[in-house]
Amino acid sequence: MTSQTLRDARRYEETYEKRIKKEDRPEFHFSSRVGWLNDPNGFSYYQGKYHLFYQYHPYDPYWGPMHWGHAVSEDLLHWEYLPAALAPDQPYDRDGCFSGSAVELPDGRQLLMYTGVKRIPKEDGGFVDEQTQCLAVGDGIDYEKCEQNPVLDEKDIPEGCSKADFRDPKMFRNEDGTYSMVAVNRAADGSGQILLYKSENGFHWDFKSVVKENQHRFGVMWECPDLFKLDGKDVIICSPMDMLPEGFEYHNGNGTLCLIGTFDEETGKFQEEHHQTVDYGIDFYAPQTIRTPDGRVVLLGWMQNWDTARLQLPDTAWFGQMTVPRELSIRNGRLYENPIRELETLRRNRVEYQDVTVADGVISLDGISGRRVDLELELSPADEEKVYEKFAVRFAQDDVYHTAVSFRPHESILKLDRKFSGSRRAAIHQRRSLVRSENGRLKLRLILDRFSAEVFVNDGEQVMTITMYTDQAADRISFFADGAVKMNVVKYDLITDAE
Repeated sequence: MTSQTLRDARRYEETYEKRIKKEDRPEFHFSSRVGWLNDPNGFSYYQGKYHLFYQYHPYDPYWGPMHWGHAVSEDLLHWEYLPAALAPDQPYDRDGCFSGSAVELPDGRQLLMYTGVKRIPKEDGGFVDEQTQCLAVGDGIDYEKCEQNPVLDEKDIPEGCSKADFRDPKMFRNEDGTYSMVAVNRAADGSGQILLYKSENGFHWDFKSVVKENQHRFGVMWECPDLFKLDGKDVIICSPMDMLPEGFEYHNGNGTLCLIGTFDEETGKFQEEHHQTVDYGIDFYAPQTIRTPDGRVVLLGWMQNWDTARLQLPDTAWFGQMTVPRELSIRNGRLYENPIRELETLRRNRVEYQDVTVADGVISLDGISGRRVDLELELSPADEEKVYEKFAVRFAQDDVYHTAVSFRPHESILKLDRKFSGSRRAAIHQRRSLVRSENGRLKLRLILDRFSAEVFVNDGEQVMTITMYTDQAADRISFFADGAVKMNVVKYDLITDAE
């Protein structure tokens, strides 16, 4: 039965989304129906469509009591909003329906698992959040919370661990028809860990093992765990909070970690062989993956970060968007990411230049402009004996504003920079990454949407993501070099509808 709290949210979003113009949203990145969006939840394929749920506060473009928003798609690029799926309307989730996941049951229903949050007063006058795991079952539109909620609580976590940091369940169905789920928890040492639970039917769950302990290696608490197979390896992705930098691999604050290795089904333990960042830019957190019907592993992340979540347009009715969906693979022992191949169906108006030289200054090229663009660049030195000092591509540009990607080959450092994008907040505006380059050669693919840029380096070896809210009239693209750079350029407009 639909609660009054959920009915109110559905009525509100249906009314107020009509006030948002299409051109005031991203073209092909998923954005909140109205209000606030953060983590992707319940990313799944159900009844012939992709389903995306998301952390959602419909009443305000700022974080608030968490609901689950809901949308469906046939290609992961064109989305149809559905009514909000969950609202904080029960004693065990009265202060928020936090992140979770979805699977299809054998009887054709869809099962959601999420973290219910209940704020409890402490003796010292403060509050602590009690976090438990809860279930809801539905038909793809309406969901009913289960009577036995919460199905996992403090008695189901290892002794001495925090009941206030136990969240973000990611379920998956095993080949034998049973279910597994990983969730994050703060261990007795104050550091994050990933726990594994098992179920015969998806409704009754038992603790199996501690899959992986952080032991203060990567940040403090971990969030939003994922465990999946990819190209013959097992992969863990999670989002550590409060990280310390390690060279250019990890940065200060909240980040996203990939561990590649082997998961032992019998012991429930993960043996790590390689670790790396998932996204080297500024605005990326809390991703979730799906296995598509044709076998691809596709990742979708929140294109924002808690450290920069107030860097937004004033008086906007929505805030929060997802990355472009990314196909994952393992090559050379590391994670690679590339935009889903369906993005190429949006390409229009091809423009190509070969062997263009940019020397000690700035140039623009006819037909190379726009804010909804797929831009491919191949860089090399114009003189092999004298490698250039710096190259930059500037976009979302007018006479005052621009955002830039720059490369210094002698240090092999790629930098994203939005300090001239029009922001009036002292947020994080720059991030650097060490990239692989030989003698100044580099491949970049720049995906621009109205409010974001994603830079794919060397065919997906690394990715850097950034948001910017520069006025849409700033649509110039230019190229700068200190020294002499030879470049090949291919540009497409990206359009979701025929224009």
